Amino acid sequence: MNAPAKAPWLEHRERGTRSATRFMKWLALRCGRRVARLVLYPICAYFLLFSPRARKASRQYLDLALGRQARLGDLWRHFFTFSSTVLDRVYFLDGQLARFGIEIQGLDLVPRNLVNGRGCLLIGAHLGSFELLRSLAIERKMRVSAVMYENNADKITDVLSSVNAAVASTTIAPSAVDTVLRISERLAAGEIVSMLGDRFAGSERGVMCRFFGREAAFPQGPLLLAHSLRVPVLLFFALYRGGARYSVLFEPFCEEPPAERAARAAWVHQSTQRYADRLEQLCRLAPYNWFNFYDFWSRSSD
Repeated sequence: MNAPAKAPWLEHRERGTRSATRFMKWLALRCGRRVARLVLYPICAYFLLFSPRARKASRQYLDLALGRQARLGDLWRHFFTFSSTVLDRVYFLDGQLARFGIEIQGLDLVPRNLVNGRGCLLIGAHLGSFELLRSLAIERKMRVSAVMYENNADKITDVLSSVNAAVASTTIAPSAVDTVLRISERLAAGEIVSMLGDRFAGSERGVMCRFFGREAAFPQGPLLLAHSLRVPVLLFFALYRGGARYSVLFEPFCEEPPAERAARAAWVHQSTQRYADRLEQLCRLAPYNWFNFYDFWSRSSD
């Protein structure tokens, strides 16, 4: 049931220079989104031509999500969708949510799960824009901390943090020695903690699940944490719909994990499979929104 996780995505360091990233930030804020999006075309063309590993991984995934052999146009759309959501992070962090058409479903579930002073866990994925959650939290005056591994994209992280330095204080690094303690403290204070459930943060063990009809390892950390801390779990996704439109989904997942420690392993496995099933459904619904540009099915159960 469990598989060792070597986090191959951590080996794929971001490409590009810090100065180029700063230029894109300047262009986005000074010249507007329409002009900045024009620059995405040569950027995407470059990566599509000169990133063979990412191109291969995109094709592997899109073949499954689309149910047919992915064409070059599909790969382009996948890369361009990713680039668009990265660009939009600048506007989200700058508080410019009004420039977007954002449809939100299920937001009322969040306060309903914050009862008796306890917090709740939001689990998302590298699907659409995770950054939109933190911007919505600021706008709606919700206390949300994000567990995010940022070292492999430190250029983008540093530049975007300069747009809104306050966001950096809400980030918890998953590989820090006090990570679990910090998460526990914030949940005990009635806050919301958000995590991504489709990518390993380090050498944690994983759960083998069926994903697009094939075996893939998913991290057990998020749901194991929910079980240990006895907090409710919601799912969160923000799908990019093209243009300046996003669909934000908050979905019920688990009101309170079972207390029995003996049943923990089975519950974590079953719940992780439920998460993988829902992620697959959304990937089929919005196939160009999933941004894991590495061989997701490379781990085995050995």
